[in-house]
Amino acid sequence: MVPKHPGSEALLEMVVQSLTEDKAEDVVQIDLRGRTQIGDYMVVASGRSTRQVSALAEKLVERLKQDAGVLSKIEGKDTGDWVLIDAGDVIVHIFRPEVREFYQIEKMWMAAGSPQ
Repeated sequence: MVPKHPGSEALLEMVVQSLTEDKAEDVVQIDLRGRTQIGDYMVVASGRSTRQVSALAEKLVERLKQDAGVLSKIEGKDTGDWVLIDAGDVIVHIFRPEVREFYQIEKMWMAAGSPQ
């Protein structure tokens, strides 16, 4: 039996839980609803090394496929500096800390005055 595709809030919860379980650092959730058509949520997280960044991404994509039937698009896994995962309603960025600091992607999307 194929799992039912979760709503965006359930998908967000699955993404955050997977990243947290696998020891991702500085996990930030950004609500994109009403601000863009690319998705409902963005999640930004860090891994300590290129190996961990790639492993976090690989495990997340596999869990989403197994547990929710979500087929995700993934970019950057081979280099492990910055991996982008498009899971439909949730966009996930996993960075090495230095790369995350350089691009500061969450600052572009955080609403003024929202907690980090």
